[in-house]
Amino acid sequence: MRGLDPTLEAWLDAAAGPDDAFVGRLWRSVLRRPVEPAELDETVARLRAGMSRSALVAELAGSAEFGRVRLLDDAAAWAAAQRAAGERPRNLVAPPGTDERPIEIPWCLARYGGEPRVLDVGYVFAEPAYLAALGGLGAERLVGVDLAAAEVPGLESVTADLRGLPFEDGAFDVVIAISTLEHVGRDNSQYGLAAERDDGSLDAALRELHRVLDGDGRLLVTVPASADDELRPEQAVLAPGTWVGRFEDAGFLVWEDELYELGADGWRSVTTLSGAGYGERGPGASAVLCAELRPARLGARLRLAVRDRRHADEPRRAV
Repeated sequence: MRGLDPTLEAWLDAAAGPDDAFVGRLWRSVLRRPVEPAELDETVARLRAGMSRSALVAELAGSAEFGRVRLLDDAAAWAAAQRAAGERPRNLVAPPGTDERPIEIPWCLARYGGEPRVLDVGYVFAEPAYLAALGGLGAERLVGVDLAAAEVPGLESVTADLRGLPFEDGAFDVVIAISTLEHVGRDNSQYGLAAERDDGSLDAALRELHRVLDGDGRLLVTVPASADDELRPEQAVLAPGTWVGRFEDAGFLVWEDELYELGADGWRSVTTLSGAGYGERGPGASAVLCAELRPARLGARLRLAVRDRRHADEPRRAV
C-alpha cells in the first residue's frame, strides 16, 4: 500500500486538533508567551467565523509584538555567531522606536569568552529572550542575583542586595549587568521592591562587584546615559564621563567602552551625545553606555596604553 503523500500529511497536521490548542501553540511559538484568556476566546471565535489558520499565522508574524520578538531573537542569535567567531563587535544598530535592549544584549553576550563562572545581576525582570540566551552560554556555573526571586532553568537563583553580596572574593570570572546598576539605591517600587534614595549605593554595588570578580575577571555592563547627570527617582542617568569616573573610583579599569544614542534613524554608535533626556525619543533610554571593566591591577604605563586604545579609531562592524 502506498504511504500518505508527505505534502498532504503536512496539511492534515496543520488542520489537526481543536482551535484553542492550535492558538495556544501558535502564541508560544510565534509570540513566545502564553495566550491570554481574552485573546484565546476572541481568536477562536474568529477562526470559527471563517478565518483560516494561515491568515492567523500571517497576522501574528506581521504584528508589532512579533517585530520585537524577532529583534531580540536576532540579537541573541547574532551574538552567538560573533562569540563563535571570536569577534568583539562594535557599531551595532537597531531600528527607531525601540528601547536599548537590542543594543545591550548582543554587545554583552558577544563578549562572553567561555569562562566557567558567570554572575548575572538583576536577572528577575530581564527580557525572557535574554535569559534564554544567557542559559545558552554553556557556563559551568551560572548564578543570578536579585532582590526578587524567579525560577530560570540552568541558573542558580540568589536573593541578595548588590551592596552586600553573599559570595567569596574572586568567586566569578564574568559578571554581566545589563541596565541594572542605575537602579541601585533608587525607587524600585515599580518592581514591587523598596523605594530608596541613596546616592552612595551605586559606588557600594560597584565595589562589591569588583570584590567578587577574579583578578583576571571582567564586568560587562550597560547603563543609561545623557549629556548631563540626571538623578531620577527610579534610576540614575549619568553622563558618560561620570559613569567612567564611578567605575574607576570603584577600582575598575575601563578596558573598552562604546556609546550609543537613539536618533531618527534608530540606534547608532556615537562619540558625543546630542542632549536628549531619558524617554524623550523612545520607550526607554535615549542613550546607553556599554563597557567592559576589569579590576585595575595593571601598571600605570599599561593603563595609559589601554586608555589610548579605547579612544583610538577602531575597525567597526555593522550588524
